Amino acid sequence: MSQNISFAEAVKSCFNKYADFNGRSPRAEYWYFALFNVAVVMVLAVLGAIIGKLFMYVYYAYVLAILVPSIAVSIRRMHDIGRSGWWVLISLVPFIGSIWYIVLAALPSQLGPNQYGPNPYGQDTIA
Repeated sequence: MSQNISFAEAVKSCFNKYADFNGRSPRAEYWYFALFNVAVVMVLAVLGAIIGKLFMYVYYAYVLAILVPSIAVSIRRMHDIGRSGWWVLISLVPFIGSIWYIVLAALPSQLGPNQYGPNPYGQDTIA
């Protein structure tokens, strides 16, 4: 039986595992965290453009604050599909690398345990 993770649970989980580069993150957890960060960054950027420098400093502080958890959840996402965390570096290759990384991040989780650990939410179906 598949157990889905909610938006709030995904964001909370990623911040709780701030610098945890071990284990696995299912697809929903990764993409909900990415969606949350895009929304926050957009709001801060708009407020920075309207209000001024104060919110731009908040914007820069937030971007720096989410750097480590974003890398950590990306590495755990690669672990979830059975790949090394080093595959995250493929996104540094201009254009093609970013597309390849998005495709990898969108792949379904491996069923059951793999070399990086058990499935974090006990899923036995593709989710």
